Amino acid sequence: MRIYDGSPRQDFEEVFRSIGAFLDTRGTRDILMLEVPDGFIVQGLVAAGAAGGAWSDAVGTMSKETLTFLDDDIAKFMEEAAARRGEGGQGEKPDPGAYEQALRVIGRWMDEQKPKDVFLFEQEGAYVIRLLAGGQAGVHHQLAEFTREDVAAFVAQGPTLRAPAGSAGGAGTASAAGAAGTTEA
Repeated sequence: MRIYDGSPRQDFEEVFRSIGAFLDTRGTRDILMLEVPDGFIVQGLVAAGAAGGAWSDAVGTMSKETLTFLDDDIAKFMEEAAARRGEGGQGEKPDPGAYEQALRVIGRWMDEQKPKDVFLFEQEGAYVIRLLAGGQAGVHHQLAEFTREDVAAFVAQGPTLRAPAGSAGGAGTASAAGAAGTTEA
């Protein structure tokens, strides 16, 4: 999925938010996500034979599941997620799950980096991300780490970042400076 190649509707924030919402419905844990030319491959642990739901602790056998999300699937998830949230409506909106929230704010941070491709893994709420970035110095990998506390701080900061354009609250950005370790490889 080449988000920045002529598709103004899609961005990592919304793409990851939609994938996260799907993962929450399956009760997925400890994910690995790899961007490929036509979408994303996601692996995670799911409880077989247990009641689903975000972070469900129901008794069941844990197994690894591999999912492929093609660009068309992601577009459908984004539309369904927007409809569930009641975009434009004042009705009751469902509470977002852990992955929906975390992947949304990490996606927002990634949008600011404008990567060429993405690899990330999560374990117990902490994320390690490798971005392929391009610039005047050429193409290089950049690593970032977000602790559970970093993600929680970004989520808490989220409402101030969604303020209407032009207002004081909408001018800020979710910068990882000081909140997450980044290195270049």
